[in-house]
Amino acid sequence: MENPEEYRYDTLSEAVNDLQKRGYTHDFLIEDEKECLYCKQRSLELSPEEFVIDEIHRFEGMTDPADESIVFAISSSQHDLQGLVINSFGADFGYRSSKLVADLHRRASEN
Repeated sequence: MENPEEYRYDTLSEAVNDLQKRGYTHDFLIEDEKECLYCKQRSLELSPEEFVIDEIHRFEGMTDPADESIVFAISSSQHDLQGLVINSFGADFGYRSSKLVADLHRRASEN
């Protein structure tokens, strides 16, 4: 899980546009109740064991550095797909109880 120097972005939209050009074309939503990612395009649920995080890009809010967005570029060789998980949160993020969300953010902070 690396962010090579050539893949540094100034804005969330810049990251999303480039990642999509590089093949991360599916959109994933975090399913809190089910502890999985959901791909609407394929009506597919991915458990944490079915995907890897290839890249993580963080962006702080323009007016409040406590507001943060993170884009996760993920891939699943099992399902032959690549996509993006975009998660925005602020200082009050602690109210979210999803183990999957917590794990994604733990993995992001390790990067």
